[in-house]
Amino acid sequence: MVFSSVIFLFLFLPLTLLCYGVAGRKYRNIVLLLASLLFYTWGEGMYLLIMLFSIGLNYACGLAMCRPGGRPSRTVLAVGVGANLAILAFFKYANFIVDNINILLEMAAISPIILKPAHLPIGISFFTFQAVSYIVDIYRKETRPQTSLVDLGLYISMFPQLIAGPIVRYKTIAAELAARRVDLATCAYGIRRFIFGLSKKVLLANPLGEVADTIFALPAAELSPSLAWLGALCYTLQIYFDFSGYSDMAIGLGRIFGFHFLENFNYPYASRSIREFWRRWHISLASWLRDYLYIPLGGNRRGRLHTSFNLLLVFFLCGLWHGASWTFVCWGLFHGFFLIVERTRFGSWMSRWWWPLPHLWTLLIVIVGWVLFRSETIAQALEFLLVMSGMADIEGGKRTVSMMLVSKTKLEICVGLILSLPVYHQLRCRYAMMLAKCGRKTQLGLDSTVAAGQLLLLATLFYLTAISLAAGVYNPFIYFRF
Repeated sequence: MVFSSVIFLFLFLPLTLLCYGVAGRKYRNIVLLLASLLFYTWGEGMYLLIMLFSIGLNYACGLAMCRPGGRPSRTVLAVGVGANLAILAFFKYANFIVDNINILLEMAAISPIILKPAHLPIGISFFTFQAVSYIVDIYRKETRPQTSLVDLGLYISMFPQLIAGPIVRYKTIAAELAARRVDLATCAYGIRRFIFGLSKKVLLANPLGEVADTIFALPAAELSPSLAWLGALCYTLQIYFDFSGYSDMAIGLGRIFGFHFLENFNYPYASRSIREFWRRWHISLASWLRDYLYIPLGGNRRGRLHTSFNLLLVFFLCGLWHGASWTFVCWGLFHGFFLIVERTRFGSWMSRWWWPLPHLWTLLIVIVGWVLFRSETIAQALEFLLVMSGMADIEGGKRTVSMMLVSKTKLEICVGLILSLPVYHQLRCRYAMMLAKCGRKTQLGLDSTVAAGQLLLLATLFYLTAISLAAGVYNPFIYFRF
């Protein structure tokens, strides 16, 4: 079950909200936990047992780690982190490791290892990282172990952010697990945020993704440079609006239930460096890798060479976290390489460029990286990039941009480009400045007009989204590898 589905919007969510409202404060965590487990079971069936095992494991580790009057147990920490990562490694990377070992065995004329494909439980990367951060924070004495199995189970399995993030740290919502208050303003904000996120996913990411998938499925011989660039641009917008849309929906649902999840995106395509890009893109993952991997490795405190190694290792693992494929690994190393480059004299020189040039340079790197991320194989990515550069040995391609770039797609790209940059944010700031100069009566009139306009916009967006989903439009779930 995904958020952008009729059954979630018109059956699961309304029933969950009804039960949650009726349950009252005493039982609402139980209701939300049961709803989350049902949500996961709907798509994963018996693989719910993996999540239940993770809940029990981390509950036991959290309690066992703290000894009266002593330092938290490093042994328990090692067992807990090792067990969490072992579960992730088995389900996500076992086949990838065996496939690569078999390549070496084949070269040595040795019989290959036979391993049946392992099912990858959806969201396992997200709830595993959350579980690891929970027990590490207990070891660091940054939070106390949760004594309620229900509350810890809710933290690990909470359906709003279970399958597509953001990665929520226990210490940021520990107080709200125990006691939280939902008022009309908070609930209204949550509904507004959810509808905006749903609209980004259904009305922008889905149609742009359909164009991107069509172009990436074409043989290189049928591509022209302009068509390849169109495919890369559409995918660049698709992955942003899909991922940020899901984050918006998760944050909105969290507010409705009384939780405050941290922001996960901050207009990453407005960045003027790859370093800035990773401060704006998938913020919860970037900060997790920084706090639980990069800094413990030594960060940038041990000289330039060690810092470069740390960056490459962190982004190697970042790529691998996204999927068990060499294309993801190359994507991670690609970003790690440019983060290292930006720490050299080139980075200092680039910071003095005329302001649009660093922005365009960063976008170019990001778009090239997305081609690696999107491609099924490294060979396909290289062929696609050769076509984009105009260096491919083809006769102009058999498909043209005009075949794909219909009026509807042009509109979606234009809206996508505008919304991917902080245009709306700037307009809000200007409106607030203008409002501050007006009298009280004028302020009330303007606020009422804006509120009415926003309500009309939300109703229109939800209507368009609902009829699109009811019509069975292209609606991919791109987090199946997570």
